Amino acid sequence: MSKRQGSEPDGTGLLIHALYNNPLSGKEIEARSFAIIDREAPEHAYSDDQWEIVRRMIHTTADFDLINRVKFSADAIDSGVESLKAGSTIFSDSNMIRSGLSLARLQEVSPRYGRDSLVCYVADDDVALEARKQGLPRSLFAVRKARSMLEGGIAVFGNAPVAVMELNRLIVEEGVRPGLVVAMPVGFVHVVECKEELMSLDVPFIVIEGRRGGSPLAVSVIHALCSVASKRKKEEPMA
Repeated sequence: MSKRQGSEPDGTGLLIHALYNNPLSGKEIEARSFAIIDREAPEHAYSDDQWEIVRRMIHTTADFDLINRVKFSADAIDSGVESLKAGSTIFSDSNMIRSGLSLARLQEVSPRYGRDSLVCYVADDDVALEARKQGLPRSLFAVRKARSMLEGGIAVFGNAPVAVMELNRLIVEEGVRPGLVVAMPVGFVHVVECKEELMSLDVPFIVIEGRRGGSPLAVSVIHALCSVASKRKKEEPMA
């Protein structure tokens, strides 16, 4: 193993000194991580663009069991990329997702993106008040408040299955059609059912089957879609 590739601690016994002596940037560590994932991943049927997303999810969790659990509608990636290129509003069910999304990555796809393009209403006073009045989760009323933005927008769920359920209702009963739904709520109540219901609807989706999910995974999907969009932009023929 070359000195540049070394990862063993030196005589001090501390691993960090190996990094001091053989520097690796964040981008180099990420690239090495992706290479390990590609090498160790079991066989799968994902397309190259789909694998870009699943691989980023594995990078986020170090969990190869996600393979074959991540489901895509046929139009998910194309629709998601077009929504990003248009600078479509991104609605999330938690402020953790909103905070975790990289504005720099989004702006590489569309300069229209600004902090106001990332929306989460779950902590708003009017949403909390309505939730108390009706004895229902705030996430439901946050989705309802975002109704106009969901048409053609990107809906990202990593926390609240009830939010997915309310979006499903808006799709079926009110004809709302998001540009993409990233449905990755985690938990035990309504989680499996809300994902299955969403996948039965005629909307673009990326979903983790079962109880798994979480805000970091939902964020990783959007970042991976940005990478796909940027790659496609570079491959477009010059006018």
